[in-house]
Amino acid sequence: MIRLTDLHKSFGNNAVLRGVDLHVPKGESMVVIGGSGTGKSVLIKCILGLITPDSGVIEVDGQDVTEADRDAFLARFGMLFQGGALFDSLPVWQNVAFRLLRGSLKRPKSEAREIAIEKLRRVGLSSDVADRLPAELSGGMQKRVGLARAIAANPEIIFFDEPTTGLDPIMAGVINDLIREIVTEMGATAITITHDMASVRAIADDVAMLHAGKVRWSGPVSKMDDSGDPYLHQFITGSAEGPIEAIR
Repeated sequence: MIRLTDLHKSFGNNAVLRGVDLHVPKGESMVVIGGSGTGKSVLIKCILGLITPDSGVIEVDGQDVTEADRDAFLARFGMLFQGGALFDSLPVWQNVAFRLLRGSLKRPKSEAREIAIEKLRRVGLSSDVADRLPAELSGGMQKRVGLARAIAANPEIIFFDEPTTGLDPIMAGVINDLIREIVTEMGATAITITHDMASVRAIADDVAMLHAGKVRWSGPVSKMDDSGDPYLHQFITGSAEGPIEAIR
């Protein structure tokens, strides 16, 4: 579904992506791991067209993204943002139905509200949450609202950016399970960015590690622990000793 070939992106003298090759099969859940500043967020921003790569090819479902109709292309995606990114002045249901109230996916307001409430229920939130403001919700509930918004338009591809950041271990586990269930139910193709190894093991079919601007290792999550790669081993064990230098 998604294929990146020799992708490069620099910001001034800072070369962030230095020839990334990545293949995400249709219906698979890919988790991208790597240290801070290794280009994980830049990678998904390039796929979405929010950042223009310096060189390389990005294909979605066999089509070069530079040749795709922009509105139709973005309609295929859902996104769960790291900080929730909810609109604080809009009630919860309008946050969830944001894409359904405007643009090419626009639905009648009553229908959009019904869909929003249905998606809220899918992530474990009752209908009485719909008319609250985001500030009235806990961090875990806000994350669920963000997840409901990501799936509101039944996208083919979903990106999850650090889905468990700021959550306690129990709520993080709940969100991980929800993501896995929903991706499987929808048959969606997913890319998740995370530092949380519990999330990796709960969500991933495949794992790719970014280091020094390239994919250092990729493969099934079942082979991650026995990869033999010292960079991956250091990262997943959280060891201070190894080829990855910690900034002191």
